[in-house]
Amino acid sequence: MRFKKTVLAFLSAATMLALTACGGGNTTAPEKKDAAADAGKGSVYYLNFKPEVETIWNDVAKTYTEETGVPVKVVTAASGTYETTLKSEMTKSDAPTLFQINGPVGYQSWKDYTLDLKDSEIYSHLLDKELAVKDGEGVFGIPYVVEGYGIIYNDALMQKYIGLDGAKVKSVDEINNFAKLKEVTEDMQAKKADLGIEGVFASTSLKPGEDWRWQTHLANLPIFYEYRDDKVSDKAEVTFKYAENYKNIFDLYINNSTVDPSVLTGKSVTDSMAEFALEQCVMVQNGNWAWSQISGVSGNKVKPENIKFLPIYTGVEGEEKQSICVGTENFFSVNSQTTPENQKASIDFLNWLFTSEKGKAYVTKDLGFIAPFDTFNDTERPEDPLAKEVVKYMANKDLYNVNWNFTSFPSQAFKDTFGQALGQYASKNMTFDEVKELFINEWKTEKEMTQQ
Repeated sequence: MRFKKTVLAFLSAATMLALTACGGGNTTAPEKKDAAADAGKGSVYYLNFKPEVETIWNDVAKTYTEETGVPVKVVTAASGTYETTLKSEMTKSDAPTLFQINGPVGYQSWKDYTLDLKDSEIYSHLLDKELAVKDGEGVFGIPYVVEGYGIIYNDALMQKYIGLDGAKVKSVDEINNFAKLKEVTEDMQAKKADLGIEGVFASTSLKPGEDWRWQTHLANLPIFYEYRDDKVSDKAEVTFKYAENYKNIFDLYINNSTVDPSVLTGKSVTDSMAEFALEQCVMVQNGNWAWSQISGVSGNKVKPENIKFLPIYTGVEGEEKQSICVGTENFFSVNSQTTPENQKASIDFLNWLFTSEKGKAYVTKDLGFIAPFDTFNDTERPEDPLAKEVVKYMANKDLYNVNWNFTSFPSQAFKDTFGQALGQYASKNMTFDEVKELFINEWKTEKEMTQQ
């Protein structure tokens, strides 16, 4: 598929393009200028999306300011609060000059604040221009990383299981569909004492604000297949055709876990990643960004060579050829309502980050990004093991990618409501039929609201 081929082209690119002058937009900015803008060089205020890399972004900002003299401020939104934080910050006189939208849906909410970047240098370096968020001839969101997510597993524990009498597989390669995953999981759960674990899967974090892996990432699977069947990339109404498949994998997670399903509404992502790092479980659903969380846990027992990915199997026909989920919901936008000086400063900052040696080192070594720009050559890949797993899966031409269709989900309100329903289901206060009905109805309602 086109996306996979494009990213692979990036991974093998070895040449650097000459730097070109960065461009701005024609949007009229407010007359008010801050002190840095009065000095003629502007300043940068970046509202960061991911708390887990806050420290790294602060280091990036400090390095850039020391090198250029341009002030860079980084503010990090708390987990699950980015949209509300952005709305609050945008009302201030010193609003973010650089922020993030999550794709076409996010653009609809912020199109009055997004500068046209079609003439910018950073856009010229984008390998696949179709990945950008566009509106007519304009470019209003630049993807800055491709990521992958699936079922992360500890291969040392998996091999320990395979060595037990009666193990259901002789190789992890045999796990290539839901039926086999379920068989292995339930057998491992029955033998958890022999494996020295508390459960096969880490706790499913259903605490409000911590449930994005299930109401967004996991929910992407049934929507991906429904879209694929209908040959579309968005729908005003969905049937949740693959709801039973979603239930398959969700039930497997919560019923073969380190904890009882009734306590999941109090569990966080940090809890589940710590359980994995301390080898209290064998598997956890998350993305390549999780390695920094795992390796940072005090007492981490998981060695880099033992952390691997499996696709998220749900029982869909032909899933033996399914890969992990690779895509992006991370798009940089520049504030069209700030001063021209701040706009230029923000664009220059992005150019430095993705074209300079220092900037690229931060991108690959510290942030761990697989960046979709032609300024990165084959040796400039993240060193962390999960990023390498993403590259491995993308290179496997026998598998089809699961696109990130969750960027078309109606709204954060829809996802939050669905997440709350999943918590009620896990606590046995809702049936899955009720969850399915809510999913369908809330999707339609929220889509209608966004189109008004």
